[in-house]
Amino acid sequence: MVGPLVTMLGAAAADALRLSFAMTWDILWALILGFALSAAVQAVVSKAEMARVLPNDSPRTLAVASVLGAASSSCSYAAVAIARSIFRKGANFAAAIAFEFASTNLVIELGIIMAILLGWQFTLAEFVGGPLMIAVLALLFRRFLTARLVAEARVQADRGLAGVMEGHAEMDMSVTEGPLLRRILSGRGFTAISHYFLMDWASIWKDIVIGLLLAGALGAWVPREGWQAFFLTQDPRLAAVWGPLVGPLVSVISFVCSIGNVPLAAVLWNGGISFGGVISFIFADLIITPILNIYRKYYGRRMMLFLFATSYLAMAITGLVVELVFGGVGLIPAERVAIVAEPEIGLNYTSVLNVIFLGLGALLVARSAKSGGFAMLAMMEGGRRNGEHGGH
Repeated sequence: MVGPLVTMLGAAAADALRLSFAMTWDILWALILGFALSAAVQAVVSKAEMARVLPNDSPRTLAVASVLGAASSSCSYAAVAIARSIFRKGANFAAAIAFEFASTNLVIELGIIMAILLGWQFTLAEFVGGPLMIAVLALLFRRFLTARLVAEARVQADRGLAGVMEGHAEMDMSVTEGPLLRRILSGRGFTAISHYFLMDWASIWKDIVIGLLLAGALGAWVPREGWQAFFLTQDPRLAAVWGPLVGPLVSVISFVCSIGNVPLAAVLWNGGISFGGVISFIFADLIITPILNIYRKYYGRRMMLFLFATSYLAMAITGLVVELVFGGVGLIPAERVAIVAEPEIGLNYTSVLNVIFLGLGALLVARSAKSGGFAMLAMMEGGRRNGEHGGH
């Protein structure tokens, strides 16, 4: 009896791993491209002036915060750490949070991965829904955020308790002198790009791996009928409302953030979640349980609960609006074929691109290693652990 059980479990694990590898192979080149572009932008966009240009919560300031956030593309943990850093330096709290949301939800690497695994319509929805979500969040802040709560959050923030990626938040290696192209192509610029590339990968690789493994397991093990029952697909109108409401909650308990939740979103889409539900799920990377715990450390329990409630409402409302608008103009895909069943490794465009960008990634990592990038990561990790020890 044990033998057949072991065989069955082994076959199930193999199915999940095959599906995970299929998704990994399809998106590998795009991940490297996205992180390289993000690193190049960070290398020429300085963090030093962010607090100065984000003094209030006016529409203009929030727009600037969103543009800066998209340019300073980060993993969820780094985005949260950077937001606290600029808040402590004097930035308006609402503007700092707008920056944070833009730096994870309005970034090119997320759009590329969504286009590959889900389709271009989802990428368009990301760039339409992201600004809308920030606008809704800003309105909720204006209505419900009190000066007293902000003051409490600032006192807590100034305690400097460690969360994750504080070193990334404080690090500014940007090259700001000279024309843009010259900065990027200079030796100093290339070194800065390589360091940001390494730091971004170091900060997010665990989420990507967990997301791919979880997506592979759920895609291989959960029958389509189970997903359809959960997402109420038997009633399309109810499903269109239910998806955006439940999508963020699924994200909260999945523990996967940033780009790592896109493969899982593909599984949910194939399973029957609504179009708007996919968008609200992907946007909810900033209210997963580990991030909420960091909010508690950074700003206190009351602000953590406030951020969870307002963020959830903004994500759900955005998902509902995206569902209505994209459905109204006929941009919701009719077929649910988000992910491949088996990888096709051969002489095709995916394999060629993977080889090319693996070479680029290796070049950047080698440059970073030669210029002290790994030592910098070790120092940042050591500082984070010491900060956590001191916080206790």
